Amino acid sequence: MRKFNISVNGKTYAVEVEEAEGGASAPVVAAAPVAQAPAPAAPAGGTAVNSPMPGLVLKLAVANGSTVKKGDKIVVLEAMKMENDIVAPVAGVVTFAVKQGDNVETGARLASIN
Repeated sequence: MRKFNISVNGKTYAVEVEEAEGGASAPVVAAAPVAQAPAPAAPAGGTAVNSPMPGLVLKLAVANGSTVKKGDKIVVLEAMKMENDIVAPVAGVVTFAVKQGDNVETGARLASIN
């Protein structure tokens, strides 16, 4: 068995490839993503909105640059097959640091509100 890291659409996968006798190729089995490039940083200043848990950014509830009120839903985060609404902790203009489909870890910046 030989192990490789393969990047597909910005996601890195660990794969194991078995060399078959006679030069025939063996099937490749992809594992869960190993790592992702870090999300772009939100602008300095403002109030950070960080992920309370690891999960998948299922939806950005408002457009980038929208004005939001305290308590408005800004991100839907899927964790353990449950959808979690992430709300604005303050009023202001939201600038996202993630995009739909990103996987995030606990504490990762989702957005900044100025």
